[in-house]
Amino acid sequence: MKQIQLLPLAGDVGPAVRALGWEWAVEDACQHYVAREAVQLPEAAADELFDATNALYELLVQSIPDPIPDELLRTFCIPENLWAAVRHSWNDERHWHLYGRFDIAQTPEGPKLLEFNADTATSIPETAVVQWASLMAAGLANEDRQANGLFEGLQEQLNRWRELNEDLEPTLLLVHLPDSAEDVTNCAVVAAAAQEVGFSYVHVCSVDAMQVSVVGEERGVWAETALGQWQRFGFLFKLVPWELLAEEEPDLTADLTQLLQSRDVVVANPAYTLLFQSKAILAWLWQCFPHHPLLLEAKLDSPLPGRCVRKPVLGREGQDVVEIREGVALPSTAGDYAEQLAIYQTFAELPADSENRLYQAGVFWTGEACAIGFRRAAGFITNLSEFVPHVVS
Repeated sequence: MKQIQLLPLAGDVGPAVRALGWEWAVEDACQHYVAREAVQLPEAAADELFDATNALYELLVQSIPDPIPDELLRTFCIPENLWAAVRHSWNDERHWHLYGRFDIAQTPEGPKLLEFNADTATSIPETAVVQWASLMAAGLANEDRQANGLFEGLQEQLNRWRELNEDLEPTLLLVHLPDSAEDVTNCAVVAAAAQEVGFSYVHVCSVDAMQVSVVGEERGVWAETALGQWQRFGFLFKLVPWELLAEEEPDLTADLTQLLQSRDVVVANPAYTLLFQSKAILAWLWQCFPHHPLLLEAKLDSPLPGRCVRKPVLGREGQDVVEIREGVALPSTAGDYAEQLAIYQTFAELPADSENRLYQAGVFWTGEACAIGFRRAAGFITNLSEFVPHVVS
């Protein structure tokens, strides 16, 4: 097991974060969410994580056959009412994949892919803003001291997305799930990046406040930006999972698919990212590239010998993830995904600190690897685990 070395961080990140307008990061409920220490990350280890991330994205792209067969979509548990959108976005590069986050285990054998959050990855404000503010507060602010180009990477990807779709009005609507301060803040960071690269109008709201029409002059995606003032948007960023839209809003899903096909709107992340988001891709990658050094052995609905982890194919936030030792399932966090098809993945030993807390690297991809952040917990790592900044040493 690799050993994590920590550097205490003195100082209050609050003033630096508040100056940027991201109050959520320093709410009372989040005071212990961001650690007051930093992982001391050797430069060689940071480079290794970046190289692994870039190689893994290439493997993902190479693994998808063209044309995409029905059987693969079924295997990946992609709802059938999304198949047209998945295929359409895959075949047209104007439907641009903005960003994602690879969760990677740093093992003694090298980096290993745990999963890829390709569709609605969060931790953007923690990675781009809070961990940088933590270095500022500790008097360590220096671009060479942190592997953190997430905001700049988002800017480049958003600008490329806009350039690829010059026939559309450069107006951007960002929607999130209702009543989620965290999602609002993730959208706010993306919105700030979009404003800086030339989107003429940017608006953030709940997905419930978005209106979609496929009829006549009202055709398109709309939102009420002020009382009685409605704006049509050519670009849509949704921090709402595609599979959730397909299940809970089939009519909206059908309308968005129509609008994608008629080029009334482009959506990020595009529907094809669900191919990468589905954890069935882990078993598919192992089938396509058996024994690849960046992969862990994984199988669909078939337990592996020894120690492995059972993951629902479209599960989120660590719910219903189960560790299995010699055929015996250990206690887990119950959630909404227990009845889903699952993949079984070889257990990967995460690095630990002197208090036996485990650390998982989250590496953001924005066309290429661009930023690293860490989650730590005594057991399974989820999006709710403590976020730990890092210092490149």
